[in-house]
Amino acid sequence: MKLVPLFDRIVLKQLVAEETTKSGIVLPGQAKEKPQQAEVVAVGPGGVVDGKEITMQVKTGDKVIYSKYAGSEVEVDEEKYVIVKQSDILAVIE
Repeated sequence: MKLVPLFDRIVLKQLVAEETTKSGIVLPGQAKEKPQQAEVVAVGPGGVVDGKEITMQVKTGDKVIYSKYAGSEVEVDEEKYVIVKQSDILAVIE
């Protein structure tokens, strides 16, 4: 199955959370925060949303940082994804 986002939506796959701190301390499951970095899996076509023309600024394969509580989590074929609006993307990692 393939996810195809509509309008200004973007499908993200979260990058793996760090299991140890920089100083080498191993974090238990509860202490790990949900990562805010993700890879773009699919991008909607943009278009007119709420009366405004939206041009998509990211493309498939980009690594991005998105708002902490943004989007909807979905599971497809045992893979977890997050679907967000383009306005929830804060930065592209280069």
